[in-house]
Parts: sequence; C-alpha cells; structure tokens
Amino acid sequence: MGNCASAMDAFIQRVNKPPTASEMSASKRTISSTTTGKLSTISTSTFMPSTVSGASTDDAYPDGQILESPNLRIFSFAELKSATKNFRTDTVLGEGGFGKVYKGWVDDKTMNPSKSSTGVVVAVKKLNPESVQGMEQWQSEVNFLGRISHPNLVKLMGYSMDHEELLLVYEFMAKGSLENHLFRRGAVCEPLPWSLRLKILIGAARGLAFLHSSERQIIYRDFKASNILLDSNFNAKLSDFGLAKHGPDGGESHVTTRVMGTYGYAAPEYVATGHLYVKSDVYGFGVVLLEMLSGLRALDPSRPSEKLNLIDWAKPLLADRRKLSQLMDSRLEGQYHSRGALQAAQLTLKCLSGDPKSRPSMKEVVEVLEQIESMKSKSREREPRNSSSVVRSPKSDSARTSSRGR
Repeated sequence: MGNCASAMDAFIQRVNKPPTASEMSASKRTISSTTTGKLSTISTSTFMPSTVSGASTDDAYPDGQILESPNLRIFSFAELKSATKNFRTDTVLGEGGFGKVYKGWVDDKTMNPSKSSTGVVVAVKKLNPESVQGMEQWQSEVNFLGRISHPNLVKLMGYSMDHEELLLVYEFMAKGSLENHLFRRGAVCEPLPWSLRLKILIGAARGLAFLHSSERQIIYRDFKASNILLDSNFNAKLSDFGLAKHGPDGGESHVTTRVMGTYGYAAPEYVATGHLYVKSDVYGFGVVLLEMLSGLRALDPSRPSEKLNLIDWAKPLLADRRKLSQLMDSRLEGQYHSRGALQAAQLTLKCLSGDPKSRPSMKEVVEVLEQIESMKSKSREREPRNSSSVVRSPKSDSARTSSRGR
C-alpha cells in the first residue's frame, strides 16, 4: 500500500496501540447492538450538503451527497468467505496496515455471494488480528464512507463483524492505485501520460474539496498516492478513511490530535505540534502533485542523500522556470506545455507552503488544475505539433533518469 523507507517505518505506522482482546470485545458489543446502520454517535446535523462540483460519473448526485445514516449491507463472515473463495491467496489484491484486500463476487441484485466468479466484483478488506489500526479505524471507515457519497470517493458497500472478524466491502477499482501506475516499472504499468495525470489530479482534488466543503469539514489526514484508487476509466477515488477526522468547530482554526499518517506526506505543522488544519490536507495534495510532475517518490533511500527528500530537493527547481525541466518526469516525452507545467509548479509551491494559511483551498486547487487542463486542450486544437510551447525531453534525459535513482 505504498510505504516509505523501512528506516522510517516507526513514523509511517499508525501510532495508536493495538486494542487488547477485552477492548475489542467490548467495542464489538457496543457496535453490534446497532445493526440498523446507526453506527456513529456523530450527529447527522454535522453533515451538510456540498456545493463543490464533482466528476460526472454519478448521474443521480453529480455533486455528491451526505446521507443521514449509513446505507450499508451487513454481511456475515460466511458470506464474505464464500464471495472470496475462502479468502484464497489468488484473490489477494493487496495488503496494507489494516490487513489484506481480497477480490470477491456478489450478485448484482441481492448482494449475496456469487459462487461462479460472476456478478459484481467487490474488494473485501479483512482486518489482520495483529494490525495496529483495529476497531477505531474500522469504525471510522464505516462512519464516514458509509454516509458520504461522491464520484471521487470509493464506495463502501457493506461490512461484517462476525466471528471476531472485521471486514469492509468496497466497490472494485479495476486499475488499482495511483502509486502502482506512477512508480512501478515494466510492461505491466505503462507510464501515465500528462493528460491522465491531470485527470487523476483533478478527480482527487474534487474528492478532497467535497470533504472540506461541508459545514462540519472533514479532514482526510492521509492523502497519498497509494490511497488514490482508479476505476477502469482512470477516474480517481479516495480510499481508506481510517484516519479521517472532523475539522474544527466553534471558530477554532485547528483540532489538536495525536500525530498519525505517513511520513513525507504529513504537513509540517501537524508533525511538529499535533495541530491539524483543514489545509493540512492541502499539503499532502501538494506532495502528490509534486510526485506526479517528477515521477519520483516523496522519499526514496535509493536516491543520493541530497535527493532523499523530494520536497527539499525540488523546491528550488519549482521556483525557477529555467530549471523546471530538470524536475519534470522524462517519461512524459514532451507531452506537457511549458505554461501548464509552470502553473502546476507554482500551485505545488503554494500547496507546500509552511504556513497553512498561505495554502490555497482545495476548491482553488481544482480551479487551477482545470485551467491547466483547458490550456492543454486548447493548445492541441490551435497549435501545430512542432509548436515551441511543447516541452521536449532533453537529450540527456536518460542520464538524468538514472542519476535520480528511480
């Protein structure tokens, strides 16, 4: 699921301690008594409709909606065991801090398990008993994703807490994570073209903007490439709401909480003080935006020491239009236009500002990215293929690629 250097594992992992058996049992008793869908003590009045425009993948609610209570199917463990062919190893889609994710099949009408690998494909996340995330984050997923509907958020279809097992059932995302497409090499994952990178960034930005736009704002808290999943048409959807948290209320600027998240993506003010701002998410988005421009991970111990931290190395290049080409991913092969790349670099710097007040809102980020995408479209229509505004990869790109330690 996209961890950073092993030397930083202690920071990367969630800092909450694994619950004891008695704590898990008590928590389960509390939740299992509310199987009607009202799994949260959060007042429904804290969720207000969003006015941020979403992608056009949901005809009924193109702008997203917040439900009064979770609308989820409650599965038995036996049903999910059948749906995943007894959790066979060849159905494993991936593994993260929560546990393994399995591919399963359910009937498209009844949602009952399908025995012949037909029907609707789903992703079943099964808690590892030794996971440090446990009940608290399982319930957070149900409380938030169970009530939120938006084209750029992964749909949670149901859950199970049967036989001392915690499971979550999501819509299946055929193209996997952005991390795999951006950083994996080889024939399996072709390099993402500039146009697709923009599409994915805009979709992910819309998802964050929706979370931030409700009256009681929702802070995602773990924005990174491995948490951005892609459907068969490369529409981006945010997944993993285990760390999501309501934003400040009562006129406060931030909430104070224990530091949790992923090293390299967490905002500096949050890491230093535990003060979590809505715009702490914007910093994380800036890191992913930088990864998309450069094709490099936020942290990579295989790179030279001066390039270990991508942000520290890239900021001087982002600020100088004459050096920007040294940063851009050589695999883009001249697909981007210089004005668009410069505007994206300037946006990245704003998102990565050390002062959260200086960062743009996610609504503003969406607007800028849409402008860049429009610029790309107009350029294709009006400019000849050999236009000087199209940035071509320099001859030394291959040497530069190897020296960057990808």
